Amino acid sequence: MKLLDRKLKHNLWRYLFQSFLATLAILSILLFLDILKQTAIIASLCATAFIVFTAPKSYSSEVRSLIGGYLVGISSGILCHYLALLYYNHFADLKILYIAFGSLAVGLSIFLMVITDTEHPPASGIALGLVINKWSYLTIIFVISGVLILYFAKKLLRSFLVDLR
Repeated sequence: MKLLDRKLKHNLWRYLFQSFLATLAILSILLFLDILKQTAIIASLCATAFIVFTAPKSYSSEVRSLIGGYLVGISSGILCHYLALLYYNHFADLKILYIAFGSLAVGLSIFLMVITDTEHPPASGIALGLVINKWSYLTIIFVISGVLILYFAKKLLRSFLVDLR
């Protein structure tokens, strides 16, 4: 069993460079989001940064998947957030309410991504985050901006980025 990737020896600078780029991209996003109150949203964007900077040639890194997946995830999350608010006064245990509608948001986002061919797994985390975290429409703007930052960084640096997997 090997502990390190066999390609590391020949591609160390690429591993370091692409990891550094992901760090800078996430830093620029985290400067605008409340890291203590929006953990699920931030985790989703970090997972997207991982995909974009370690597998830039994968389907999940393409514009259709990135932007489309997040639009589906955001739409599913907003819908389920408002559905949860409709039932807010009827549930004695609010934790169960958030679990139920959070799960529904994830399942709905998966279904919609599959049928629209916009699969981007981290975007389902946004759907969950919008149900379980406090957010505003400014949060949505920052999420979309964050995804655009990641996409344009990948596009701008495409000649330098390689699949590290």
